[in-house]
Amino acid sequence: MDELTAAGILDPDLRASYTECKRLNSLHGKTYYLATLLLPKAKRPHVHALYGFARYADEIVDDLASTLTIEEKAALLKNWGDGVLSDIRSGTSKDPVGRALVDTVNRFTIPIELFEAFLHSMEMDLSVTHYETFADLSEYVYGSAAVIGLQMVPILGATDPAAYAAAEKLGVAFQLANFIRDVSEDLDRGRIYLPLAELAASGVTPEMLAAKRLTPEIKSALIFQIERVRRLQSEATAGIKLLDAASQPCINAASELYCGIVDEVEKINYEIFTHRATTSTWRRIKVALPAYVQAVRAR
Repeated sequence: MDELTAAGILDPDLRASYTECKRLNSLHGKTYYLATLLLPKAKRPHVHALYGFARYADEIVDDLASTLTIEEKAALLKNWGDGVLSDIRSGTSKDPVGRALVDTVNRFTIPIELFEAFLHSMEMDLSVTHYETFADLSEYVYGSAAVIGLQMVPILGATDPAAYAAAEKLGVAFQLANFIRDVSEDLDRGRIYLPLAELAASGVTPEMLAAKRLTPEIKSALIFQIERVRRLQSEATAGIKLLDAASQPCINAASELYCGIVDEVEKINYEIFTHRATTSTWRRIKVALPAYVQAVRAR
């Protein structure tokens, strides 16, 4: 039985929408997609729907509209986002991505506020280029990452409300790991996500980052950020056990692979300006195989 049928998704238009979300996931979220395959078939399409929504919004901000001005991007994002939010409120959608999202939201009663927060963070990416403190950054990270974890919990299934707090922390850890890896790329987009006050505490200025040359000060700043990722991951780990047994292998694997980005940064000796820290195929296999065995047993 295919995933859509297993999930009870039979309407042709709805199946087409979920298929498009899955395409976006497999094309752009390879690690995320790999982890999703560890879920029971009936859960996978709904995770694809959440990814499709997030990816499409991100594309408007960073890729699809790259020839547009910031003002034009903002207008495009607002128009699309307002349309999706309106569809969530009405319970129906004709948008190629929004249709699957609305169906998922309806099935699992996911609060619309989580999608509003996500779109707010995407809007911030169009106007905010840096964050002075971690508290300032937290507003952005909540909407761009923490809410993804919160949206996922109803689909994954929770045996205890504490699973939500853990999901929020894990989502933040994933995002912060990406920030560490992507410092150079983000500079090219005119953004610095690592809090300036924390960089300054290690003796790092924005000008030093812009020079794209690893210094002892920048290395120290990266070590500090990596420690936070690992702390958040550790604090979230117990919460994974509060999810349905069939969902735990997926999230354990995602945690290992996403937070494992910081391990890869260490392996390249923090040379983030000349190398991109990537998770090797061998490590993905090493994580995925035992997780797959666990997933089959849990089902």
